Order: sequence, then C-alpha cells, then structure tokens
Amino acid sequence: MFLSFPVFLRRFAMFGLAAGALGACNNKRVSRVDPGSVTDLSGRWNDVDSKLVANSLIGQTFGGQWSTQYASAHGGTPPTVIVGSFRNRTMEHVPIGTFVKDLERAYLTSGRVRLVASRDERSDVRDEREDQQTNASAETRARIGKESGAVYMLQGDVQAIEDAEGREKVVFYQVDAFLVDLESNQKVWIGQHKIKKYIDRRRVGW
Repeated sequence: MFLSFPVFLRRFAMFGLAAGALGACNNKRVSRVDPGSVTDLSGRWNDVDSKLVANSLIGQTFGGQWSTQYASAHGGTPPTVIVGSFRNRTMEHVPIGTFVKDLERAYLTSGRVRLVASRDERSDVRDEREDQQTNASAETRARIGKESGAVYMLQGDVQAIEDAEGREKVVFYQVDAFLVDLESNQKVWIGQHKIKKYIDRRRVGW
C-alpha cells in the first residue's frame, strides 16, 4: 500500500516531533549537590535565605537577656515558649517552617528554653491522650490536665519589596520575629534580618 505524498509528509513530521520530544526527555540530568552550597537560580526565596534568617535570629535571640532574666527570677527555671503564627506577607511562596524549625531546634539544644507543641501539633497529641483514657491501662495512660503552659509566644512575619526596570530587578526581604509575654502582652525580644538581592536577566554578550 502506497501513501500519498502529503500524507507521507505529515507522518514524517509527526515522527520527527516525537523523536525530538523523546530526545529532549533523555537530555534531563539530575545530580546531587552539597546541601550547604549556595545555588541561586531564579532569584526568589530559597534554602540559602532560610538558613541565613535562621542563623541570624538564633544569634539574636540568645544575645538578648530575656531567657536569663526569667530564669533568675524563677529559681533557675527556664522560660517555656510556644511558636505562634509566622505570616508570609510577600507575593511569593516562602516556606517559613524551615527557619522556624531551626529556631525551635536551637531553643531545645541550648537548655535555656523549654518548648511546647504548637496549636496544630497539639491536636494529634490531644486525640491520642483522649483515646488512652478508654483504651490504655491506668498505669500507662497520659493524664489529662497536665500540659505545660507557655510563658512566651514566638511570632513574626516576612515582607518583601521589589523594584524592577527592564531586565534588572532588586528584591528586598525583611523578616521580623518577636516574643510576647502571654500574660502581659509585652514584647520581651525583637529580632530582624534583611536580605537584598540584585537580579540581572540580561543575556550574556548584551
């Protein structure tokens, strides 16, 4: 069976497109890199920014006197902290939880702060504790009404300002964090970290 010339051309073109797509897929390359390396591809918020913020805020929070002052006024007992809301006020996706978890880890490993579960984390814990009241033995069940109340709440937000002209753009990020006394509403510590990025999208040779 012979194909007409136009039909042959159409089938040949379709075969070429399919082969090209397959070749493009085969050109994909994935490689492992050091998690500590600096990789800025898009200019948007990334893991490097998160680490910079976490390290800066950790240094600032322990540079203050709030935890030692509380401990000295309460017989050496460290203050208890709960993590509240960190709001992303930028127009891009900022995974705030990454640097917040670094802050929590620093609190625990320092021994200067006690940390209690957040509101979202407590939900599963309370469901399990409630279930134990019916299904666990009296010797092993967790008692109700024995939770540790927090003294301070950690809160904050991330804001961004963009300035662009042609193929150039500057993005400014500001992260603010603060600890609030849950009884008096007084802010006992304020931390801040700023990041400024210059992004040049001009092609090489321009």
